[in-house]
Amino acid sequence: MKSPVIFALIILVLGNIFSALYDVSIKWLPDNADIITFLLLRQCGSVLMLLPIWFMARKPVTGHFKLQLVRSHLGVITSITLVVGLVSLPLATVSSLFFSAPIMITVLGYVWLKEQISLTQWWITLLGFIGVLILLRPSNIEWAGLLVLVAAVTFSMNQIALRKLPKQESPLVTLLLYNLLTIPVLCVAGACIGFGDVTMALIGLSLISNSFLLAYHFCCIVAYRSAKASDIAVAEYSGLLFCVLFGWLWFDEWLDGMSWLGASLIVLPTVLLPLILACVRRLQRKSVSVLN
Repeated sequence: MKSPVIFALIILVLGNIFSALYDVSIKWLPDNADIITFLLLRQCGSVLMLLPIWFMARKPVTGHFKLQLVRSHLGVITSITLVVGLVSLPLATVSSLFFSAPIMITVLGYVWLKEQISLTQWWITLLGFIGVLILLRPSNIEWAGLLVLVAAVTFSMNQIALRKLPKQESPLVTLLLYNLLTIPVLCVAGACIGFGDVTMALIGLSLISNSFLLAYHFCCIVAYRSAKASDIAVAEYSGLLFCVLFGWLWFDEWLDGMSWLGASLIVLPTVLLPLILACVRRLQRKSVSVLN
Protein backbone atom coordinates (compact mmCIF):
# COMPACT_ATOMS: atom_id res chain seq x y z
CA MET A 1 0.00 0.00 0.00
CA LYS A 2 1.33 3.41 -0.96
CA SER A 3 2.41 5.77 1.83
CA PRO A 4 -0.10 8.57 0.90
CA VAL A 5 -2.93 6.05 1.27
CA ILE A 6 -1.62 4.83 4.64
CA PHE A 7 -1.28 8.42 5.84
CA ALA A 8 -4.83 9.23 4.68
CA LEU A 9 -6.22 6.11 6.40
CA ILE A 10 -4.57 7.00 9.72
CA ILE A 11 -5.85 10.58 9.54
CA LEU A 12 -9.37 9.40 8.71
CA VAL A 13 -9.44 6.93 11.64
CA LEU A 14 -8.33 9.75 13.96
CA GLY A 15 -11.05 11.94 12.51
CA ASN A 16 -13.68 9.30 13.19
CA ILE A 17 -12.81 9.27 16.88
CA PHE A 18 -13.70 12.97 16.94
CA SER A 19 -16.84 12.23 14.89
CA ALA A 20 -17.99 9.65 17.44
CA LEU A 21 -17.39 12.11 20.27
CA TYR A 22 -19.45 14.67 18.37
CA ASP A 23 -22.34 12.18 18.16
CA VAL A 24 -22.05 11.60 21.89
CA SER A 25 -22.26 15.34 22.56
CA ILE A 26 -25.51 15.56 20.55
CA LYS A 27 -27.04 12.84 22.74
CA TRP A 28 -26.49 15.21 25.67
CA LEU A 29 -28.77 17.87 24.18
CA PRO A 30 -31.63 18.83 26.54
CA ASP A 31 -35.02 17.46 25.54
CA ASN A 32 -36.42 20.95 24.93
CA ALA A 33 -33.42 22.19 22.92
CA ASP A 34 -34.16 23.78 19.54
CA ILE A 35 -32.05 22.13 16.82
CA ILE A 36 -31.78 25.16 14.52
CA THR A 37 -30.69 27.37 17.43
CA PHE A 38 -28.12 24.79 18.51
CA LEU A 39 -26.71 24.47 14.99
CA LEU A 40 -26.56 28.25 14.55
CA LEU A 41 -24.65 28.60 17.83
CA ARG A 42 -22.33 25.81 16.75
CA GLN A 43 -21.59 27.36 13.36
CA CYS A 44 -21.03 30.83 14.83
CA GLY A 45 -18.69 29.30 17.39
CA SER A 46 -16.81 27.52 14.60
CA VAL A 47 -16.27 30.76 12.70
CA LEU A 48 -15.09 32.59 15.83
CA MET A 49 -12.65 29.77 16.61
CA LEU A 50 -11.30 29.61 13.06
CA LEU A 51 -10.97 33.34 12.29
CA PRO A 52 -7.86 33.95 14.45
CA ILE A 53 -6.14 30.95 12.85
CA TRP A 54 -7.19 32.20 9.41
CA PHE A 55 -5.63 35.61 10.12
CA MET A 56 -2.43 33.98 11.40
CA ALA A 57 -2.30 31.91 8.20
CA ARG A 58 -2.29 35.21 6.21
CA LYS A 59 -5.91 35.00 5.10
CA PRO A 60 -5.86 32.18 2.54
CA VAL A 61 -8.62 32.41 -0.10
CA THR A 62 -10.45 29.96 -2.32
CA GLY A 63 -10.65 29.85 -6.07
CA HIS A 64 -13.72 27.60 -5.95
CA PHE A 65 -16.36 29.65 -4.13
CA LYS A 66 -19.34 28.00 -5.87
CA LEU A 67 -18.15 24.55 -4.82
CA GLN A 68 -17.63 25.79 -1.25
CA LEU A 69 -21.18 27.21 -1.29
CA VAL A 70 -22.64 23.89 -2.46
CA ARG A 71 -20.68 22.02 0.25
CA SER A 72 -21.97 24.35 2.96
CA HIS A 73 -25.61 23.89 1.91
CA LEU A 74 -25.17 20.12 1.81
CA GLY A 75 -23.65 20.43 5.27
CA VAL A 76 -26.79 22.13 6.60
CA ILE A 77 -28.94 19.23 5.39
CA THR A 78 -26.51 16.71 6.87
CA SER A 79 -26.41 18.48 10.23
CA ILE A 80 -30.16 18.86 10.66
CA THR A 81 -31.08 15.33 9.59
CA LEU A 82 -28.28 13.72 11.61
CA VAL A 83 -29.06 15.66 14.80
CA VAL A 84 -32.76 14.71 14.53
CA GLY A 85 -31.72 11.09 14.10
CA LEU A 86 -29.34 11.20 17.06
CA VAL A 87 -31.92 12.63 19.45
CA SER A 88 -34.57 10.13 18.25
CA LEU A 89 -32.67 6.84 17.93
CA PRO A 90 -29.96 4.93 19.86
CA LEU A 91 -26.42 6.04 19.06
CA ALA A 92 -25.37 2.63 17.72
CA THR A 93 -28.36 2.44 15.34
CA VAL A 94 -27.75 5.93 13.97
CA SER A 95 -24.08 5.19 13.51
CA SER A 96 -24.78 1.90 11.73
CA LEU A 97 -27.08 3.63 9.25
CA PHE A 98 -24.85 6.65 8.80
CA PHE A 99 -21.84 4.50 8.10
CA SER A 100 -23.42 3.33 4.89
CA ALA A 101 -21.77 6.56 3.71
CA PRO A 102 -18.49 4.88 2.65
CA ILE A 103 -20.50 2.69 0.27
CA MET A 104 -22.09 5.80 -1.18
CA ILE A 105 -18.70 7.52 -1.36
CA THR A 106 -17.35 4.63 -3.43
CA VAL A 107 -20.30 4.75 -5.85
CA LEU A 108 -20.24 8.55 -6.13
CA GLY A 109 -16.49 8.42 -6.74
CA TYR A 110 -17.23 6.15 -9.70
CA VAL A 111 -20.07 8.33 -11.05
CA TRP A 112 -18.63 11.82 -10.50
CA LEU A 113 -14.88 11.36 -10.45
CA LYS A 114 -14.64 8.38 -12.82
CA GLU A 115 -12.64 6.44 -10.22
CA GLN A 116 -12.27 2.77 -11.11
CA ILE A 117 -14.24 0.31 -8.96
CA SER A 118 -13.34 -3.36 -8.90
CA LEU A 119 -15.79 -6.27 -8.92
CA THR A 120 -14.98 -6.77 -5.22
CA GLN A 121 -16.01 -3.22 -4.42
CA TRP A 122 -19.31 -3.72 -6.26
CA TRP A 123 -19.98 -6.83 -4.14
CA ILE A 124 -19.17 -4.81 -1.03
CA THR A 125 -21.64 -2.16 -2.15
CA LEU A 126 -24.39 -4.75 -2.72
CA LEU A 127 -23.88 -6.41 0.67
CA GLY A 128 -23.79 -3.02 2.36
CA PHE A 129 -27.10 -2.10 0.75
CA ILE A 130 -28.63 -5.31 2.09
CA GLY A 131 -27.26 -4.40 5.51
CA VAL A 132 -28.94 -0.98 5.33
CA LEU A 133 -32.28 -2.64 4.49
CA ILE A 134 -31.94 -4.95 7.49
CA LEU A 135 -31.21 -2.00 9.77
CA LEU A 136 -34.13 0.01 8.41
CA ARG A 137 -36.51 -2.98 8.46
CA PRO A 138 -38.96 -1.73 5.80
CA SER A 139 -41.89 -3.51 7.49
CA ASN A 140 -41.41 -1.33 10.58
CA ILE A 141 -39.49 1.65 9.21
CA GLU A 142 -38.91 4.76 11.32
CA TRP A 143 -38.84 8.26 9.83
CA ALA A 144 -35.77 9.08 11.92
CA GLY A 145 -33.90 6.23 10.24
CA LEU A 146 -34.73 7.66 6.81
CA LEU A 147 -33.43 11.06 7.93
CA VAL A 148 -30.15 9.45 8.94
CA LEU A 149 -29.90 7.93 5.44
CA VAL A 150 -30.48 11.40 3.96
CA ALA A 151 -27.62 12.63 6.16
CA ALA A 152 -25.42 9.80 4.87
CA VAL A 153 -26.16 10.70 1.24
CA THR A 154 -25.46 14.43 1.64
CA PHE A 155 -22.37 13.68 3.72
CA SER A 156 -21.06 11.41 0.96
CA MET A 157 -21.65 14.08 -1.66
CA ASN A 158 -19.76 16.54 0.52
CA GLN A 159 -16.78 14.25 0.93
CA ILE A 160 -16.61 13.55 -2.81
CA ALA A 161 -16.73 17.29 -3.50
CA LEU A 162 -13.47 17.63 -1.55
CA ARG A 163 -11.73 15.76 -4.35
CA LYS A 164 -12.61 18.64 -6.69
CA LEU A 165 -10.54 21.05 -4.60
CA PRO A 166 -6.85 21.38 -5.50
CA LYS A 167 -4.29 20.20 -2.97
CA GLN A 168 -2.67 23.64 -3.05
CA GLU A 169 -5.77 25.26 -1.53
CA SER A 170 -5.57 25.66 2.23
CA PRO A 171 -7.74 23.24 4.25
CA LEU A 172 -8.30 26.12 6.66
CA VAL A 173 -10.23 28.24 4.15
CA THR A 174 -12.34 25.20 3.20
CA LEU A 175 -13.20 24.63 6.85
CA LEU A 176 -13.92 28.31 7.50
CA LEU A 177 -16.21 28.72 4.50
CA TYR A 178 -17.99 25.45 5.23
CA ASN A 179 -19.12 26.93 8.55
CA LEU A 180 -19.47 30.58 7.55
CA LEU A 181 -21.69 29.97 4.53
CA THR A 182 -24.16 27.86 6.54
CA ILE A 183 -25.02 30.74 8.89
CA PRO A 184 -27.35 32.64 6.47
CA VAL A 185 -29.25 29.43 5.68
CA LEU A 186 -29.75 28.64 9.37
CA CYS A 187 -30.83 32.23 10.06
CA VAL A 188 -33.49 31.99 7.37
CA ALA A 189 -34.66 28.63 8.71
CA GLY A 190 -34.81 29.99 12.24
CA ALA A 191 -36.72 33.09 11.10
CA CYS A 192 -39.29 30.88 9.37
CA ILE A 193 -39.93 28.39 12.17
CA GLY A 194 -38.77 30.41 15.18
CA PHE A 195 -35.67 30.27 17.36
CA GLY A 196 -35.49 28.49 20.70
CA ASP A 197 -34.10 29.74 24.01
CA VAL A 198 -30.35 30.33 24.24
CA THR A 199 -28.99 28.99 27.54
CA MET A 200 -25.48 28.71 28.92
CA ALA A 201 -25.79 24.92 28.81
CA LEU A 202 -26.68 25.07 25.11
CA ILE A 203 -23.79 27.43 24.36
CA GLY A 204 -21.34 25.23 26.27
CA LEU A 205 -22.53 22.08 24.54
CA SER A 206 -22.32 23.78 21.14
CA LEU A 207 -18.69 24.74 21.82
CA ILE A 208 -17.77 21.22 22.93
CA SER A 209 -19.47 19.52 19.99
CA ASN A 210 -18.01 22.15 17.71
CA SER A 211 -14.45 21.33 18.75
CA PHE A 212 -15.00 17.65 17.93
CA LEU A 213 -16.64 18.44 14.60
CA LEU A 214 -13.93 20.88 13.50
CA ALA A 215 -11.26 18.29 14.27
CA TYR A 216 -13.18 15.68 12.26
CA HIS A 217 -13.70 17.95 9.24
CA PHE A 218 -10.05 18.98 9.24
CA CYS A 219 -8.99 15.31 9.20
CA CYS A 220 -11.44 14.62 6.35
CA ILE A 221 -10.13 17.49 4.27
CA VAL A 222 -6.54 16.32 4.66
CA ALA A 223 -7.40 12.64 4.06
CA TYR A 224 -9.65 12.97 1.01
CA ARG A 225 -7.25 15.34 -0.69
CA SER A 226 -4.36 12.94 -0.12
CA ALA A 227 -5.79 9.76 -1.66
CA LYS A 228 -8.59 8.40 -3.84
CA ALA A 229 -11.98 8.24 -2.13
CA SER A 230 -12.42 4.54 -2.97
CA ASP A 231 -9.03 3.72 -1.39
CA ILE A 232 -9.71 5.24 2.01
CA ALA A 233 -13.52 5.15 2.42
CA VAL A 234 -13.10 1.94 4.45
CA ALA A 235 -11.56 3.96 7.30
CA GLU A 236 -14.91 5.71 7.81
CA TYR A 237 -16.20 2.44 9.31
CA SER A 238 -13.92 2.84 12.30
CA GLY A 239 -16.33 5.50 13.53
CA LEU A 240 -19.07 2.86 13.85
CA LEU A 241 -16.94 0.86 16.27
CA PHE A 242 -16.22 3.96 18.35
CA CYS A 243 -19.92 4.92 18.41
CA VAL A 244 -21.01 1.43 19.49
CA LEU A 245 -18.38 1.51 22.25
CA PHE A 246 -19.34 5.01 23.47
CA GLY A 247 -23.07 4.19 23.29
CA TRP A 248 -22.48 1.16 25.49
CA LEU A 249 -20.22 2.99 27.95
CA TRP A 250 -22.25 6.18 28.43
CA PHE A 251 -25.85 5.46 27.39
CA ASP A 252 -26.24 1.72 28.04
CA GLU A 253 -27.28 1.26 24.39
CA TRP A 254 -26.59 -1.87 22.40
CA LEU A 255 -27.52 -3.35 19.02
CA ASP A 256 -29.98 -6.25 18.86
CA GLY A 257 -29.31 -9.38 16.81
CA MET A 258 -30.80 -8.14 13.51
CA SER A 259 -29.04 -4.78 13.86
CA TRP A 260 -25.71 -6.55 14.39
CA LEU A 261 -26.35 -8.54 11.21
CA GLY A 262 -27.12 -5.39 9.23
CA ALA A 263 -24.10 -3.54 10.63
CA SER A 264 -21.89 -6.54 9.87
CA LEU A 265 -23.02 -6.62 6.24
CA ILE A 266 -22.13 -2.94 5.95
CA VAL A 267 -18.73 -3.14 7.63
CA LEU A 268 -17.22 -6.63 7.38
CA PRO A 269 -17.26 -7.12 3.58
CA THR A 270 -15.30 -3.89 3.14
CA VAL A 271 -12.67 -5.05 5.60
CA LEU A 272 -12.52 -8.79 4.95
CA LEU A 273 -13.11 -9.30 1.21
CA PRO A 274 -10.03 -7.33 0.06
CA LEU A 275 -7.88 -9.20 2.61
CA ILE A 276 -9.22 -12.59 1.49
CA LEU A 277 -8.65 -11.78 -2.18
CA ALA A 278 -5.14 -10.53 -1.44
CA CYS A 279 -4.35 -13.80 0.34
CA VAL A 280 -5.78 -15.82 -2.57
CA ARG A 281 -3.67 -13.88 -5.09
CA ARG A 282 -0.57 -14.38 -2.93
CA LEU A 283 -1.18 -18.13 -2.76
CA GLN A 284 -1.75 -18.27 -6.52
CA ARG A 285 1.55 -16.47 -7.17
CA LYS A 286 3.36 -18.88 -4.86
CA SER A 287 1.81 -21.86 -6.62
CA VAL A 288 2.87 -20.55 -10.01
CA SER A 289 6.40 -19.89 -8.83
CA VAL A 290 6.64 -23.42 -7.38
CA LEU A 291 5.38 -24.97 -10.61
CA ASN A 292 7.86 -22.94 -12.62
